[in-house]
Amino acid sequence: MSLTALVSRLLAVFSLFIMLQSAANAEIVLRYTDHEPYGNMRTRAINEILFAAIEKESLGRIRIDAHWGGELSTSYNALRTVQEGQVADIGVVVPEYTPQQLPLHQMFKSFPLGPKNSEKQVRFFSQVFNELPEFTAELARNNLVNLQFFLGYPAAFFSTAPNLTLNTLQGTTWRTASFWHQAYLENAGGRVIKMPWDEQITQALKAGTLNGLLVNLDSGDDIKAQQAARHILFSQRLWLGHVYLLAMNKQRWENLSKEEKAAIQRAGETTLAALGPMLDRSVNSMVENMRKEGAQVSLLTPDELRSWQQTSRYQQEQEKWLATLEKNSAGDAQRLLPLVASRLDKAMR
Repeated sequence: MSLTALVSRLLAVFSLFIMLQSAANAEIVLRYTDHEPYGNMRTRAINEILFAAIEKESLGRIRIDAHWGGELSTSYNALRTVQEGQVADIGVVVPEYTPQQLPLHQMFKSFPLGPKNSEKQVRFFSQVFNELPEFTAELARNNLVNLQFFLGYPAAFFSTAPNLTLNTLQGTTWRTASFWHQAYLENAGGRVIKMPWDEQITQALKAGTLNGLLVNLDSGDDIKAQQAARHILFSQRLWLGHVYLLAMNKQRWENLSKEEKAAIQRAGETTLAALGPMLDRSVNSMVENMRKEGAQVSLLTPDELRSWQQTSRYQQEQEKWLATLEKNSAGDAQRLLPLVASRLDKAMR
């Protein structure tokens, strides 16, 4: 081989090496969809804590292209959007919006009471997802992998009348989203109506055609329900069980390298450590702001919470729910429900 040919071959090998190195170091862009506009507690936590940590842990190799406010997908279509992986690689999936696809995840909202603070709530969900693989398997059947979970605010009763007694709601009309909470209100004697979640709610409260809401504290604040329903009963233990799954398309996840997956998982650990305290600070701040606006926010006593738990007849509603599930799902749910209940009971101590 001539010297010229040898040099040409060496140059070709060197060029190939440079190309392979460039490909190996190429930035990975993951497109993210979220149905809520950017700026609230959850969306800021996702962007400022989790996404920032992913970029840091991956040394800038992984970047999240975030789209907020339903730009790419609505809340009810998010599971399908991420499942298909064409429009977005990652997105927030709310189990409550897809009960047919995620039946097992519905059981979280079936408990009327929960832990006394957000840190214990975070530990509860971490324990459940780590120790009970059926939830991961349910997501896998939908071509999803959960990267991280986020939590909402506790529930609250927004009432137009003072001195609300939760176990005697006869003659009152309520709006709530969850089918579990609808049943609890009816078991307490209330009437539940369905209405779109918009300014009509506040108008109905002012007009007296609606007497109250059972909703997470921040959703009530979003529509300024406290301006019409000024009497708010609240407790950190008033369980909502509303979990936001930050899920990724399964094929996209499996195509990541071992190092890339590890970087995302380390970012998740950082997020979990910050999530509970951030939630509690945000809840306390919102309660104080509502009081400054003139709302009468009363904390439910332990006796009132126990009374609501008894009035809800939640275990009866859980049995009804199990009877509605398809055979395979019902078997898993029947086995899982007491395991979830025992872990929640420990978290509440």
